[in-house]
Amino acid sequence: MAGNALHFMTNANVYLDGNSLIGRAKEIKLPEINVVQQEHQALGMIGKIQLPAGFDKLEGEIHWTSLYEEVALRTANPFKAYPLQCRGSLQRYNPAQGRQDELPVAVFMTVMFSKNVLGSFKQHEVPEMSSSFTCSYIKQVMNGQVLLELDVIANIFKINGEDMLTDYRANLGA
Repeated sequence: MAGNALHFMTNANVYLDGNSLIGRAKEIKLPEINVVQQEHQALGMIGKIQLPAGFDKLEGEIHWTSLYEEVALRTANPFKAYPLQCRGSLQRYNPAQGRQDELPVAVFMTVMFSKNVLGSFKQHEVPEMSSSFTCSYIKQVMNGQVLLELDVIANIFKINGEDMLTDYRANLGA
């Protein structure tokens, strides 16, 4: 496809512990991958620089459309890790010709739930219910290609399949 294609994604579905939650999640906020950087300054340098030193914690949140027993039973347990997926369909448009194709996009995570907002109830209004989670593993895939993979417990960080921490693990004796 030409380099001027426009990408467009407007919907997704959430899967918790392998179960589709279609219509149950109002919104999912996926974790942000933030690089922790350390300041470096030394004699002979005219300035300071920031160098990567690891990754910040991965946190996300799901807003629910209502209370669902199967969701509540899983999100209430802070000691159990669950597989969580977010799947969407990426539409690619050529402005001169219209939609060219649609590609699957998926984010796979291992999460532990850390906060459950049970809602505030008002007459004739839908309560806002949400669950926050921490994530130890995340993998972003588009059309079968792994764009990014990060496993903070196993010290794995890959971009487009390239292992960025091979030497690091070897140096640690892992």
